[in-house]
Amino acid sequence: MRAHRRSYDLEALEEQIEALLDASERGAAVIVEGPRDRDALRRIGVPGPILMSSQRSCLELAEETARSYSEIVLMTDWDARGEEIAHKMEEYLRPTGVRVDVEIRKRLKLLVRKEIKDVESLWIFLERARESQGL
Repeated sequence: MRAHRRSYDLEALEEQIEALLDASERGAAVIVEGPRDRDALRRIGVPGPILMSSQRSCLELAEETARSYSEIVLMTDWDARGEEIAHKMEEYLRPTGVRVDVEIRKRLKLLVRKEIKDVESLWIFLERARESQGL
């Protein structure tokens, strides 16, 4: 029974990674906290723009992002700081008419929260999950 649950979790995890890749391929910018998060998403295969919230205030980043992109995926960490950044970014971006995707982050958080707490660990977690399934 346990192996089946892991298989299901990996399938759900892969679905969310695919949704993230699809959004990026459509031109959505992905917002992360820092360079290790960006690097992890690159290793997973995210091809499009990845912007870091650590380089400027949330308000400045939201204004700049809203001028340049019509779709944003928020991929901040699952800790208190990441939650705060995601909330602020969503609050600042919603009135601009930019499509803000918070669902991928929420679903990933639910799938991995007992195992990892941040985006930078996602790559390693995904690789280990694939290896455990013989992929």
